[in-house]
Amino acid sequence: MLINNAGVMLLGLINGADTEDWRRIINLNVLGLMYATHKVLPLMKAQSVGHIVNISSVAGRVANAGSGVYNASKWAVGAFSEALRKEVYQNNIRVTIIEPGLVATELPQHITDSAAKEQAKNFYGSVKNLLSEDIANAIVYAVTQPSHVNVNEILIRPTEQER
Repeated sequence: MLINNAGVMLLGLINGADTEDWRRIINLNVLGLMYATHKVLPLMKAQSVGHIVNISSVAGRVANAGSGVYNASKWAVGAFSEALRKEVYQNNIRVTIIEPGLVATELPQHITDSAAKEQAKNFYGSVKNLLSEDIANAIVYAVTQPSHVNVNEILIRPTEQER
């Protein structure tokens, strides 16, 4: 099993952005996930079994001003996951994408744009966030299904989160 859970959320407007933040987002959120997957696939194929869980975000489904590059990275995770699923299902390899909403993590602390960081702080503070245990429970649900069941997607938000 591989759980791809590394990522950064460097928010900010596209106009005037620090494009180094863009490189960091794409390198970690997209390429890191792809490279890790590429590394384990030969082993999983040789064993004719495996499960790859890609942690994405609601941001991979809903784009908002100020999060365009982060959105793009998470949409890429969704596209990659679905293409991968279609490539490996005949090798008994399952692929699941989990798309959390607001989760109480350190992600907002990494934001380098001060206005975006303040907006994120207010947004996260406006609802009771999911906990890491909630996401872990979703992962456990997906990976413990019978071998003939592939849970492809789990979209999970705090009850109070509108978008």
